[in-house]
Amino acid sequence: MKRQSPVYIIGHRNPDTDSICSAICYAHLKAELGMDDVIPARAGKLNKESIFALNYFKAAPPLLLTDVYPRVADVTTDCMLTIRETQNLRELAALMRNDGVKSIPVVNEENDLKGIITVSDMAKRYFEDLGMQSFIDSTVSLREIAHAIDAETVVEGLLERELDGNVRIAAGSLQTVQNTVKAGDIILVGDRIAELMLACIRNGASCLIVTGSGHIPPEVIQAARERKTAVLSCPHDTYTCARLINQCVPVSQIMQTEVVRFKPTDMLNDIKGVMEKHKHRYYPVEENGKLVGMVSSEGVMVPEKTKVILVDHNERSQAIEGVEKARILEIVDHHRLGGIQTNEPIFTRQDPVGCTCTIIADMHIHRQVAIPPQIAGLMLSAIISDTVLFKSPTCTEHDKEVAHYLAKIAGIDIEEYGMEMLKAGTDIDNMSADEIVKNDMKEFLISHYRISISQCSVMDRRQAEGRKDEILAAAEEMRKREGYDLSIIMITNIMEEASILIFSGEPKSLVGDAFKVDTSARMVTLPGVMSRKKQVVPPLSEAAKLISV
Repeated sequence: MKRQSPVYIIGHRNPDTDSICSAICYAHLKAELGMDDVIPARAGKLNKESIFALNYFKAAPPLLLTDVYPRVADVTTDCMLTIRETQNLRELAALMRNDGVKSIPVVNEENDLKGIITVSDMAKRYFEDLGMQSFIDSTVSLREIAHAIDAETVVEGLLERELDGNVRIAAGSLQTVQNTVKAGDIILVGDRIAELMLACIRNGASCLIVTGSGHIPPEVIQAARERKTAVLSCPHDTYTCARLINQCVPVSQIMQTEVVRFKPTDMLNDIKGVMEKHKHRYYPVEENGKLVGMVSSEGVMVPEKTKVILVDHNERSQAIEGVEKARILEIVDHHRLGGIQTNEPIFTRQDPVGCTCTIIADMHIHRQVAIPPQIAGLMLSAIISDTVLFKSPTCTEHDKEVAHYLAKIAGIDIEEYGMEMLKAGTDIDNMSADEIVKNDMKEFLISHYRISISQCSVMDRRQAEGRKDEILAAAEEMRKREGYDLSIIMITNIMEEASILIFSGEPKSLVGDAFKVDTSARMVTLPGVMSRKKQVVPPLSEAAKLISV
């Protein structure tokens, strides 16, 4: 049975608090509206501010995804049919016949994958095995033999013991039988004279199987009891009985142990070559040694796309890796329209407000879905973060109205909680320069320039000014490594309501032209600038147009 694929709700790379909380809160809304298997996810590590909000409201962080490229887990089917390594070939044949399958995974009692067995393995054994089966190295008991050949127990003997001899047909003379039967052997005999049967018992045979429901003389039964030799009466002829005994071989003796197997995390593109080489129809999927399902070559070659809902972004450059291979179901955002394209019409919700969670709160209210205190607190945290406690020019009156509505549900004081949360996210003293450069980093294509803009907050501008050189060096290294034309680190001073821009790359005149400032020091202070979306990207876009002319 094919598993239902999940729907991942995910924000942008290098997620901020709005991306994290939007994923959680929109997943709550979709689940309440009946969407199955919806999973909040994130495309990067949590920042300190987000960790504070999650811990405060006792919320689990979204699932961390590195990409949404199709993986084995996306096309794995439940393995409804397995066989134990101790089961025999007759049981295997019955399973294959009844279920119409051509291969079955072999497991032990703990569901550890031990091998796989196919119809081809069965056929190969049938045509190659022209002799009688030896049970010297097997773990088959006499009772299992009796069950397999539909025999009636005449003398029980030691039916529970495991076999340690060969299966022989007593078709020769009395002297031949006396010379060939060894201790522990299982003897098939037809309606023969009593002396021949007694010779088998005296030689130490572990079991005497009389085929065709032949006559068993009383003296044979008596001798068998004395020597604890099992005696079975089989209704089948000797040939049929021999074939049935050969089918008592445990699966472990003919299964393939060198099995091509995959992990749930393997990318489909990485395993296609392996499948084309081996050309099996099905392959086991293993996790920590345990069988967790099967994957078909057909499912890998034509996979179902990973289903995603994007929140707090709509530009390809800001989306998780592999989004171009995914099926985008919805977009909920509050930024400018970006360059993501879809193959089918989708639901989009983009409002000119200061925070995605403002939109998600509106959607809860519109659909009359109750907002639990935890969800209210997370949405409020996102609004406080994105609007910098309503100080950002992106903040609207509606953001404020929604924030106060959510604060009542969450039972918290906005000012007190807001300052505490923002302060938790402004401790850049304990962040490396590389962490500062990557914090809440977004990529923009402005004119023909590929530009990264990171953002973090401080309570004191000296926290940034004192580390200018190391931040600039880290920015330059990252810019060259990632191939950006310009990398800008925007450090916003919450108390002074201003931002410092530290930037690396060319054209540095772009920053100077955009903000009419001297850029020779590669660090500028912009009073009143707090919003990347509304106060940094638009001036850069206008300046880039003039440079391009």
